Amino acid sequence: MKKLLIFLGVTMLVAHAAHSQYVIKDAKDLVNLKKLPQEKVYVHHTGPLVFVGEYLKYAMYCFNTQSNKFSAISRVGYVALVNDKGDYLLEQKIPLTDGLSQGDFFINTDVPSGNYKLLGYTQWMKNSGTKQIFKDDLVIINPYQVDQSNVLGKNELVQTNAKMDRELKMDSTTVQIRFEQRNFGTREKVCFILKNYKGALAKGNYSIRIQKKSEFAVPPPQNAMDYGLAYLNVDKTITKNVGDYVFLPEQQGELFFGKAISYDTKEPAKGQEVVMSIPGDPYFLESTTTDDNGEFYVYASVDYKIPQVFIQSNGDEALQFEYGESKKMDVTGLSFGNFKLQPDYADVIKQRSIHNQVENQFFSVKPDSVVVEKTTTLKELPNFVSFHLDEYTRFRTLEETMVEILSYVGFRNNGDGPDYIHVTQKSEDYREEFIQTPALVLLDGIFIPDHSMLRDFDARLIRTIRVNQDKVKLGEKTYQGTVRLETIDGDYYNVYEPINGVKAPIKVPQRPKNYFNQQYNIGDSTLDNVPDYRRLLYWQPHVEVGETDMQFEFFTSDLTGEFEVILDGFTSYGKPIFSKSMLVVE
Repeated sequence: MKKLLIFLGVTMLVAHAAHSQYVIKDAKDLVNLKKLPQEKVYVHHTGPLVFVGEYLKYAMYCFNTQSNKFSAISRVGYVALVNDKGDYLLEQKIPLTDGLSQGDFFINTDVPSGNYKLLGYTQWMKNSGTKQIFKDDLVIINPYQVDQSNVLGKNELVQTNAKMDRELKMDSTTVQIRFEQRNFGTREKVCFILKNYKGALAKGNYSIRIQKKSEFAVPPPQNAMDYGLAYLNVDKTITKNVGDYVFLPEQQGELFFGKAISYDTKEPAKGQEVVMSIPGDPYFLESTTTDDNGEFYVYASVDYKIPQVFIQSNGDEALQFEYGESKKMDVTGLSFGNFKLQPDYADVIKQRSIHNQVENQFFSVKPDSVVVEKTTTLKELPNFVSFHLDEYTRFRTLEETMVEILSYVGFRNNGDGPDYIHVTQKSEDYREEFIQTPALVLLDGIFIPDHSMLRDFDARLIRTIRVNQDKVKLGEKTYQGTVRLETIDGDYYNVYEPINGVKAPIKVPQRPKNYFNQQYNIGDSTLDNVPDYRRLLYWQPHVEVGETDMQFEFFTSDLTGEFEVILDGFTSYGKPIFSKSMLVVE
């Protein structure tokens, strides 16, 4: 089935300069929007109770509400932590691939003890409000703060036994985690099998979590089977009307938007070419044109790493820019849990706090690794020639460097206009008309429209110059060649201030990680004196299950007691699966 894309062309309107959204202009527009199914999200996490100084890890599952299968609509998901006053403590964006993603966040010591809500959603889901988004209770304990009033009450036994001891719905007949034994020693190797009992019917994606059983009286987190029932009747399409504002689906990547205003007339600047660049390696570069209201939008891939975006005019008219930000949902009406501390928790809190401090001290020997994704940039396209300046005599300015080293690249006089950098076309192209147009120039991934500012640029700061002699098109303009300048530190974005544009801070998306899996090898004593107080013994946010059994292994830590073995996820056709068992470390 073909993926439905909503292309909005030049119809985007801005409600406010700071919080731009799209307005449904007519009945035809509404029909097109309603053709795109709504989404829903499930988040499996390592809560429901976390201490400051710990990481909360999570796995996101995003579904098409009409097919109940993993969604191919949104390319970006969001996870937020909010308090009972409706304040956002954090909001992370994560790349979604075929409806799946993962992430984590560290609970800092400035977060007070209290009852919180963990939220999961896409921008498209925000059109249905908080009823559509994923919500789960989270308790945070900060033993380092004096004021614990948020989790203290007159009645110590305020938790409802019904919530605490509710019978968990489970399904162990489809897939199941199987151990040969259930009792282990500390730092012992544990092997298990993920058994597929239903063949093709069990295919799907699942989270595996093996974690110390909580010593606190707190309700268990929502699981996939709870979620399946709770979100069965959510919206299948957006419930909006003509004239309403909507959050646009991020189908081709993260959505950036804003408005251009003529500096002279103070009116919306329509039909103006705008170039957006995000610096770094890889960088992002795209061009668009403003609509009749002076507004523009750009979909960007989520693999960038630098928290800055540059939006600049690529024309002669002086413009002012307003950078848009997506409005946050109002979460003041959410209901929160009512966890309260009890006197007999004191020793447990003290011990766990000590363990966390020790674990954080030894974090460098237990690091997670970021998954490196292959991204094609201009420098990896064919026919680029690289000049590593340390291999040549160094010259003071960029102009001198081009004259002495780059025989077919240099500055050209532009008469009454600013001078520009020109790349000579290839000899085999000389049968064509001689091309006088400027080159496309990037500095650390930033689009540079005014080349004259680079004439006296300190070339001693440049590590590499990459040149392509082919014509390249960006938006409506054709450039003769591309010149990419890379500084030694790669940080020109810190000092560059566009004259005819805007520089704005942005949040970098979380990138997938390979989570650390402790190993103890026989005869290796290097870790004998390194304490191991891991509560989370094994974490795989997404395991893709086929028709055959899968084998896994991990090592226990120095902690003893009961550990929960959780399998949670969904078959490929959307059936929720959850099972829970126990193992004991002695």
